[in-house]
Amino acid sequence: MKADKTRVSRSIKIARGQLDGVLRMIEEDRYCVDISNQLLATMAILKKANQEILHAHIRNCVREGLQTEEPNPKLEEALQLLEKLIG
Repeated sequence: MKADKTRVSRSIKIARGQLDGVLRMIEEDRYCVDISNQLLATMAILKKANQEILHAHIRNCVREGLQTEEPNPKLEEALQLLEKLIG
């Protein structure tokens, strides 16, 4: 992985902590909107981590793959990931 591992790992750990908090909120029968807000915050952190990983992939792996004359599996991988994000 070419992304900043420290930053991505920190984001994932924060999201994991937030999910643990959401589980506690559910067990405590907390207000639905508060639970939803915490889930949205967790999703935003995961989205940002995923974007960082994909940006690094495109900047590094795809760029390296484009410098060859051969068919480019890295470009196809990136396109498939983008389709998953959009679809």
